[in-house]
Amino acid sequence: MIQFFLLGVIATASVTAGVFFLKFWQDTRDSLFLAFGMSFIIEGLNRAATAFLAHPNEGSPEIYLVRLLAFLLILAAILRKNFGKSA
Repeated sequence: MIQFFLLGVIATASVTAGVFFLKFWQDTRDSLFLAFGMSFIIEGLNRAATAFLAHPNEGSPEIYLVRLLAFLLILAAILRKNFGKSA
């Protein structure tokens, strides 16, 4: 039971952080804030979905691939910011 509670806390914190990053993106239009916001929201939804699985396992490929997508989104934004076209 405590595992589901903690997954809910982590999911709520992740989505909240994502909303804050999206607010910062709305103010600055910096793509790095957008990537972090989307990644945190994806992670939060992934954690929430994990709680509803019959046998929640953090190491399952489906959960790992969603997490990988979130991290690759951040990596792409960092690379774009550092090596992309200058404004």
